[in-house]
Amino acid sequence: MQKLQAKLKNTPRNASLVPCSVNSRLTREETLSVVGIVRTCNNPEVNHQQHRADQNLRVSDIVYVLNLRGEPLMPCRQQKSRKLLKEGRAKVVKRAPFTIQLCAPTGETKQSVVLGIDTGFGNIGFSAVSEKEELISGTVKLDGRTKERLSERRMYRRNRRNKLWYRQPRFNNRASTKKQGWLPPSVERRYRTHLSLIARIKTLLPISQVILEIAKFDIQKLENSSISGKEYQQGDMYGYQSVRSYLMSREKGLCEHCGKDFIGSPSHIHHRKPKGQSGSNRLANLMLVHKKCHLKIHKHPKLLKKHQKSSVKEYRQSTFMSIISKRFWKDIPNLIVTFGNVTWVDRNKLGLEKTHSNDAFVIANGSTQTRCQPFEIIQRHKNNRVLQLNRKGFKPSIKRKRSKIGPQDLFWIGKIKYTCKGMFNKGTYILYGDVKKKEYVKMKLVERYFGQGSLVWNI
Repeated sequence: MQKLQAKLKNTPRNASLVPCSVNSRLTREETLSVVGIVRTCNNPEVNHQQHRADQNLRVSDIVYVLNLRGEPLMPCRQQKSRKLLKEGRAKVVKRAPFTIQLCAPTGETKQSVVLGIDTGFGNIGFSAVSEKEELISGTVKLDGRTKERLSERRMYRRNRRNKLWYRQPRFNNRASTKKQGWLPPSVERRYRTHLSLIARIKTLLPISQVILEIAKFDIQKLENSSISGKEYQQGDMYGYQSVRSYLMSREKGLCEHCGKDFIGSPSHIHHRKPKGQSGSNRLANLMLVHKKCHLKIHKHPKLLKKHQKSSVKEYRQSTFMSIISKRFWKDIPNLIVTFGNVTWVDRNKLGLEKTHSNDAFVIANGSTQTRCQPFEIIQRHKNNRVLQLNRKGFKPSIKRKRSKIGPQDLFWIGKIKYTCKGMFNKGTYILYGDVKKKEYVKMKLVERYFGQGSLVWNI
């Protein structure tokens, strides 16, 4: 039987370690609690107030509010927004996230709102926190197909040029086009998405402070932990005449596939991960094999997968984070920076799972605030250059004008809402539902539509 301990005198009701109550209605006969008395053994060892952030997320009923000039105010609840819209004191200006604008000047009392951004190569986490609650959070899934689209455009351009009889020489315009601080298109688009996301959230909430998590990686240190001094400048190829001589020395003159020497047989260099699958020319991605072994590897898919497992680890994410870490200081005023090790410690203290939205919540100095349901935002490409084939045998034409309705946009026919999956026949038909079944309607029947933009907001 549990032994009752001493009484607690002047026990505060709002203490974080006293979730129990002295109310007699909460006392049951089968427990050992005494009516109106709090015992020391009733106090749990877990601090419930400290772990409030680990509770189930509240369904977001937040409505974002703009003043008469279009500037952001503190958000309100759905009940209040319905009342404002019904009385004609506000109007809807955005569907996702739901935003209203006041039609008359009112008081503009604002609180301190901190925006935390978890930067990343493939996903971006964001969270805006006030003193009492989390106002917005979510994850942006980046498209990451810029390099693929540029390669496809290069293919079409090369094909057109090869069909010409004569092509006039061009002037040297390569050096003049690259400005100072130039970035590759794939890196530039990912970086610009970070800035556009911050600017978008600032149009919804009165952000007073922006905190970013940045990181800078030493890739040579990641590959070789003992590197130091002049070894950074020498590299792996130091002392070798060519890549083939380096691979021959690394494998000690033996074929990496069959294990035999190259005496009397030519050697070939094989890419573990093919260049068509974003494989690189790094030394760890190359292997030296016989000519017969090279042909054998490409004929058997199992051998290709076997050698791909031992391919080099890619550091594209680390390189991207190192490049953009310095540029944020120039483009974001009054920026505050934090690092991943600090976020890791703070997240574990709160007992949160490893997600991008949770990391952003911790970056924004979130602790005991009431959480909201995060958004799942998908980045899409609006301007697709589609090669449209004509059914009657004429030459294919390139689609140069953007359609009114694009993928993931919403449109209504009567009171029924549909999600666009694509368009065909020069924009006269819209696909919806299951694309394989080819469910489509005519563009003429659409009564109204909603364009998602480059970021598709979903809850």
